[in-house]
Amino acid sequence: MKTALLIIDVQQAILQGVATPDRQAVIDSELDRVSSRLGCLKASAEAAGMPVVLVQHDGDLGHRLAVGAEGWRFRPEIAPSDQTIIVHKRSCDSFHETDLQARLEERGIDRLIVGGCMTQFCVDTTVRRAVSNGFDVVLVEDGHATSDFGVLTADQIVAHHNRLLSGFDAGSRIVTVAPAAAIRVSDS
Repeated sequence: MKTALLIIDVQQAILQGVATPDRQAVIDSELDRVSSRLGCLKASAEAAGMPVVLVQHDGDLGHRLAVGAEGWRFRPEIAPSDQTIIVHKRSCDSFHETDLQARLEERGIDRLIVGGCMTQFCVDTTVRRAVSNGFDVVLVEDGHATSDFGVLTADQIVAHHNRLLSGFDAGSRIVTVAPAAAIRVSDS
């Protein structure tokens, strides 16, 4: 299997101002930890010659991820290198109206290691679509983040999606869930 690392929407303002004031610091701290883990995976992948794809959400003017604004930029932990593939999207699905599928196929990729933001929206949608599009997926268990949503806290949402997506399949393609420390990109 040929593998690529896919990091979704780890942008400066991805979780900015989406939590209540008493929870925002907790959300920000978790995003720092997730960004650091994904940055380590990215560095390892690049050192091993594995393709790295950064997906960047392009928000409209006035949105916290408005194209060109500071909040739209990638977090420094995952900053693109010369070899990084960048895909721009405008919906929760990283494949919808983008060239992601073609860029993966032209490199012979059939397995993705996925992390990023926001768990219940872009990560969930992209993981499910990837499996349906013919990719095996390793979801980084501690490599995706979100904010509180309704009565659910961010950590409850992440835990729920780790359990929900583990074993999700389409034909012979399947999602497995593994912590960042257990993922060896050199073996991929």
